[in-house]
Amino acid sequence: MPEIDLRQKFLSFFEAKGHKRVPSSSLVPTDPSVLLTTAGMQQFKPYYTEPEAAWAEFGGVNVASVQKCFRTTDIDEVGDKSHLTFFEMLGNFSFGGYSKAEAIKLAHEFITQELGLEISYVSIFGGQGELLRDGKSAEIWNSLGNFEIRELGLEDVFWGPTGAAGPCGPTTEIYCKNQVGEDVEIWNIVFNEFYFPDSREALLSGKGLERLEKLSNLGIDTGMGLERLAMIVEKKEDIFDTSLLFPLVEAINCHSTKSNPRSVRIMADHLRASIFLLVDGVRPSNTDRGYILRRLIRRLIRHRQAIGLSFGLGELARLIIREYGRSYPQLEQASVSVVESLNQESDKFQLTLDRGLKEFARGTDPFTLFTTYGFPVELTEELAREEGREIDRRSFDEALRKHQEVSRVGSEKKFVGGLADTEPVTINLHTAHHLLLAALKQVLKQNIKQRGSNINQERLRLDFTFDRKLTEEEKQQVEELVNEKIAKDLKVVCREMPFGEAEKLGAEMEFGAKYGDTVSVYFIEDAKGEVFSKEFCGGPHAASTGKLGHFKIKKEESAASGIRRLKAVLE
Repeated sequence: MPEIDLRQKFLSFFEAKGHKRVPSSSLVPTDPSVLLTTAGMQQFKPYYTEPEAAWAEFGGVNVASVQKCFRTTDIDEVGDKSHLTFFEMLGNFSFGGYSKAEAIKLAHEFITQELGLEISYVSIFGGQGELLRDGKSAEIWNSLGNFEIRELGLEDVFWGPTGAAGPCGPTTEIYCKNQVGEDVEIWNIVFNEFYFPDSREALLSGKGLERLEKLSNLGIDTGMGLERLAMIVEKKEDIFDTSLLFPLVEAINCHSTKSNPRSVRIMADHLRASIFLLVDGVRPSNTDRGYILRRLIRRLIRHRQAIGLSFGLGELARLIIREYGRSYPQLEQASVSVVESLNQESDKFQLTLDRGLKEFARGTDPFTLFTTYGFPVELTEELAREEGREIDRRSFDEALRKHQEVSRVGSEKKFVGGLADTEPVTINLHTAHHLLLAALKQVLKQNIKQRGSNINQERLRLDFTFDRKLTEEEKQQVEELVNEKIAKDLKVVCREMPFGEAEKLGAEMEFGAKYGDTVSVYFIEDAKGEVFSKEFCGGPHAASTGKLGHFKIKKEESAASGIRRLKAVLE
């Protein structure tokens, strides 16, 4: 059964049972509490508490999807026969549309009749503290056949909300045997009976169970990993032998001079994951999602070199785009930019990799490898593990913290030196510096971060996270936006507030800086209170932007890998 048929078989089955087909949402979620989409239910989270919104959106309360997912927790585990970072999740969802009995019976019918698989055993929630055993699920399974039912605890079969808060409840899991007789969990059916106002970690601690709120409607949230299911259906021992991944594995093996199954699996997973992240608009950078992508690509490059792969990443990417383009047409539409981004990041990192590997072989310590040669500590850790040893990550993190603190203090001294005589031009440049950072974020449409600054009597300098040279048009747009805010004579207001409050407001923080319980935040805003810029800062600043003069970018250059530098003046 080809993988595309497995997707369609699932969607067609549930469509015939009254479910609306809903396309996969982006890997970049709208939910600010999570960095990437990790489960099929994320795009449906609001409907569990507002089922009327589902009627407006889907024309009903039962839906089914094949969702792209990414889980960062498994990056270091990839390389064996079962772990992935990117995967597809088959799921059916109901926002008060049917009962536990219907949910379990639908799963049983699809597994045993549509796919012809034998269920090895099922699990249910056995109860914990105030939460009672899920006897209803046990009763339903017993009515369907003579199944072994295993009762498990809170951590195993009580699903908590992803992110900060959300629906949750007991689950029942379905296990089938793989080709070598091992039991594999293939389907998890969550019964969202409750709402929890905190994280899953808080729920699993068992100390907040009294905060569970009973929902008025039972919500159904199921998830079945396509790769695991394909392994069972296709009678394979290894997910990398399935029709989903084997063509890519075979292409890598055929064009490599050295045999290393672990490296091949890492390449297959990371390349597929990188492509889907790129298609959804993520670009390599030194922060957030961009750093995850950069880490994947750099690991790809390292393992490509380890197995002597003659193919470039671009050629392999085209194979994935061709295979997955049938199910995700947007891959074909973005193929040129995807290949270009992969090749750019590969070319940029290759020299760093070559130097870093030589220094690692010489015994250079991880801190020097990172600070002097730009060699990622995660790669150093991986190389060390392959030699059967561990690096002292705690010592590395402490040394890096001290290094950043020294760099910050040095930067502050330079800045203060420029303000020693409190010349208005230097103070004005400081205010323009805040305007520039805000303008860059708006024009470049990325959550860029400041990574260094220096201000003297002649000019300001800003280092920020960005992975390419700015175009002339972008620089012009930044200049125009800053000058527009200067012309509007916006107020510059300092407000003292608790650190936590400033953090919630999204105020810009200096990289590596340590803050106390109370902080100063400078707001640049109009008379109505509409804020253009807000930053943690000790000042001083101009009272309003109208005093600054005309802003002009004089130079743009690279400051380090993934870091750009702008120098600007006020004329």
